[in-house]
Order: sequence, then C-alpha cells, then structure tokens
Amino acid sequence: MKEITLTKNLVEEKLMLVIENQMNLARPESETELQNSFEDGGESIGIFTRDFGMEEWEWPQGVGLYGLRNVFEYNKDEDILKFADEWYKNHLRKGLPPRNINTTAPLLGMVKFNEIFNNEEFYKVCLEWADWIINGLEKTPEGGFQHTTSARKGDTDIRLNDNEVWIDTLFMTVLFLGSMGVKEENQQWIDESIHQVLLHIKYLYSKENRLFFHGWSFNENNNFAGAFWCRGNSWFTCGIVEYIEILGDKLNGGVKEFLIDTYKAHVNRLVELQNESGLWNTLLDDKESYEEVSGSSAIAYGILKGIRIGILDESYMEYAEKTVMGIITNIDSEGTVLNVSAGTAMGYDREHYKNIIKAPMAYGQSLAIMALSEYLLRFM
Repeated sequence: MKEITLTKNLVEEKLMLVIENQMNLARPESETELQNSFEDGGESIGIFTRDFGMEEWEWPQGVGLYGLRNVFEYNKDEDILKFADEWYKNHLRKGLPPRNINTTAPLLGMVKFNEIFNNEEFYKVCLEWADWIINGLEKTPEGGFQHTTSARKGDTDIRLNDNEVWIDTLFMTVLFLGSMGVKEENQQWIDESIHQVLLHIKYLYSKENRLFFHGWSFNENNNFAGAFWCRGNSWFTCGIVEYIEILGDKLNGGVKEFLIDTYKAHVNRLVELQNESGLWNTLLDDKESYEEVSGSSAIAYGILKGIRIGILDESYMEYAEKTVMGIITNIDSEGTVLNVSAGTAMGYDREHYKNIIKAPMAYGQSLAIMALSEYLLRFM
C-alpha cells in the first residue's frame, strides 16, 4: 500500500470532496428496511430517520451547517452561502419543528451566517428562540437545561428525558445562547450560558479519568452506563474552545481559567488514548469498540483551534496531524466520510455504544470539514 504524505493540497482536495457530498447528502436506500428489522424501529442501533441527509431541521443538519459556515472562513465559496440561505428560507417557509435542545442546533449556524446575510427574519427567529431557552425550556434541579429531544415518531412529539443533562447540550444549545448573549449584550443570556457550562462540567466530568460521561440523571443520581463516549467527549473538546472564543472578554477571568484548565486536562487524557491510526474508539477506554471518525474529527478540531488561539502549544500538533491523516484515509472517492456512528441515544450499558451502526451522516461530513478547514488555516 502506497504511503500517503499529509500536504496542504491533499487536505484541500479531500475537503472539497466532503463539502460537495455534504450539500448533496441523501438518506440511505436501506433506511426503511433497517427500521422494519427492529421492534424499536432501529433506535437501539442508531436509526433515527430525521438524522439522515440534509433535509430535516435537526441537530445533525445544524452541525452540518455550522461546519459549512466555518469552512467559508477559509475558502469564501459563494456556493456555501447560496446553499445555507436557501436551506434556512425553505425551512422558514415550511414552518419550524417544536423547540427542544436538538432543534436549537441549526440556529448556531444561522446566527453566524446572518453576520453575512443580515436577514431580519433570521435574526428575529434567533431572538425568539434564545428567549424560549431562558423562559420555556424544561429545567432540571439546579436549573440545568433538560436534554429534551424530538420523539421518535412524529415531529410534533417531544421526548422530555426527565431531569437529565447530556454533554451534547453544550454544543447544540449553549453555544447559541452564548452567541446571542454577546450579540445582544444581554447579560442574563451570557450568565445563563456560563451557568450551563459549569453545571455540565460539575455533573459530567470525571476527575479520575479526565473524560466526560454522556449524561447525568438527577432522578437516579448516576451517570447511566458510566460510558466515556467518543463523540460526546468531542462535543466538549471542540465546543469549549468555540465558547471561549465566542464570549471573549465577556467571560470572567477566573471562570475562563477554570474552563481552560479543564480543557487541557481533558486533551492530555485524550492524547494518551489516541490510536496509532490517529482516531479514537467510540468508547474511549475500550479498544475493542470500533474507531469512530466524527468524534475523532471534532477532537482534532478542538486541539487544532486550541493551538491556533494560544491555549495549547505546538507540541500538540503531532497528535492533531495524526488525526487529520486518519480522517483523510476515511474519506472515499465520492467524498463520503466513513466509519461515523449514527445517532446515539443515552446508553444504559456500554454495549449500547458498541452496537450503534456506522452510516454516512451530516455531522460526520461537517465535523470532518471543520477539522480539515481548521488545519488549512495554518497555511494562511
């Protein structure tokens, strides 16, 4: 097998393939067959029909759009702007789904794209949704954002996940609230975003392992399966550097130092667990679980951006470059990012995470886009 050398041209070539695939990503042909094969419709292995492709207004598509907005900073491709503008306008015409943690995710891209579009209707939606987060979103004890999601059947149903906080919430909802707080100079929104970051660290960070649990139940007073899920951890790795940058001087110095210290400890543990391929296992501490590309991509992005904004030193670049190479070897000739785990509900045992299927997903494409484009910023 011919050895591949990591170069700027190679990364650019793969990035363009992934972007093209992202904007044309379709549902799998075997979707219905897979659903009908399971009593629970396939949820136990990660089949949620709303998660596939770029058609729906849900968290995978939200992460996808955020990734495209980030890559626009690198290549200034007008096709990305056209795609995003049409995507958001089309969904506003159709009507947005019920509000929950995951359906908030597309707004993070919306608020960033609107820095270019300056669309009053877009911004009005962002304002209304931010107000709902404060005044309408279900809360746990201690005021945590309860990880409400769309129910499996029907967009009008909400799954409450009663008194549960999940690590995903930081990326899906808290980044958006922090962004709007800064834009509106709304101290209540800023303070609440800080409160949520600290609360999620309090209940999800394992000091012994320097990793994050997927979730916490106030009802059961436990961390469910006690699983250190790769993509869950990656939401913190990439999300916290985004959050620190978004809040800027609005972030209290002591809180900022606490977040940076937690991030550094987390990254140091992650590099200890990195495989020779550059990727991480879907259960970070279980080498028998499969290597997973979406979480690995988000980790690479978090490390690369940490280096760029001066939180990490250049010695971490070798780990990030190893992951970039691992991502590249998992991009096929059509630009599909391979070995991405499908939607993963809360697991009550570790086998749950190991049984999730791998499938082309919008967030797999976008997290690879974020990692590759962040790597290319080194050459600007």
